[in-house]
Amino acid sequence: MSFVFRAGSRLASGSVRFVTRRAALTAALSVAVGAALVALAAGIAIGVHWATSGGAGHPDEQAFRRVEHDYAIDQLGQLNASVAQIEPRIARLSAQVGALRDFERRLNTPRPAPRAGVLLAAPSALPAAAAASSEADFSATDSEGQGGPSLPPRRCADIAPRAATGHADAGRTRQQLACIGETLSALEQQTADHAIAYAAFPGRMPADGARFGSPFGNRTDPFTRRLSFHPGVDLVAPSGTPILAAAGGRVVFAGEKSGYGNAVEIDHGNGLMTRYGHASRLLVHAGELVLPRQLIANVGSTGRSTGPHLHFEVLVNGAPVDPAAYLALFAPTPHG
Repeated sequence: MSFVFRAGSRLASGSVRFVTRRAALTAALSVAVGAALVALAAGIAIGVHWATSGGAGHPDEQAFRRVEHDYAIDQLGQLNASVAQIEPRIARLSAQVGALRDFERRLNTPRPAPRAGVLLAAPSALPAAAAASSEADFSATDSEGQGGPSLPPRRCADIAPRAATGHADAGRTRQQLACIGETLSALEQQTADHAIAYAAFPGRMPADGARFGSPFGNRTDPFTRRLSFHPGVDLVAPSGTPILAAAGGRVVFAGEKSGYGNAVEIDHGNGLMTRYGHASRLLVHAGELVLPRQLIANVGSTGRSTGPHLHFEVLVNGAPVDPAAYLALFAPTPHG
């Protein structure tokens, strides 16, 4: 399976390929292979029953048949156990691929900003700096020597040599199952890499039910009444409203910050960081790992604030960018 997470400047033009169409096709083929294996195991069971129902014969022959029967049943049990382990892995992989493909669709589909008429950022206005920083390189590390010719993948049914019947069939099926297991492991690793990048993308709403206040950009300062730059968006909500991590990452700061009051900063990797200001209470500490949508603080009005709200920032390599385009990617799709 080939996943592509090309950010670069194309993130702004809406041509990002986070997951290719081949991903879902491969997952579907894997499910079909799993179903075929179940059918094969059932066929072996029928064959065993047929072979052992031939009636009475010489005692030695009957003893041999019993041994052969017990051996076949044992092999069938092992094959069924292997299939039982593979099927949930295929289901999990298909679910992950579905989530990543949905995110790809959101990246490539123009979407309105979360608040019409106030947030000035277009849905495709993720800055090139943010795009470059979100590009993930999942190639092998320099310390691992790898190489060889580039060949297309082969079906597991074509890798195991064909044999006649009997125990050789069970052995061939076992080889195919082992091949499928190894292939699934490779696909799971690739999917996990991209799932990590997806989890670290700071676009989840950090305060449920909040309404948008001051947007990102130049505004009239609420204290001086002069034109000033606002490096984030204000999400107005009652005091005590849960503040949730917009993405997974590591807390790099949790404490009082000039102008922000009680604040939390989370490093999401690839140069991306989010900042949450004016909290009434902090629930995390520097050094902690947090998951997407994990509770990290409560809305308040500490610091330079005129009332309860969350000041939310997205920073790329230390520079603030408009969070609206990020939040739009995870905003619920309107039904019409």
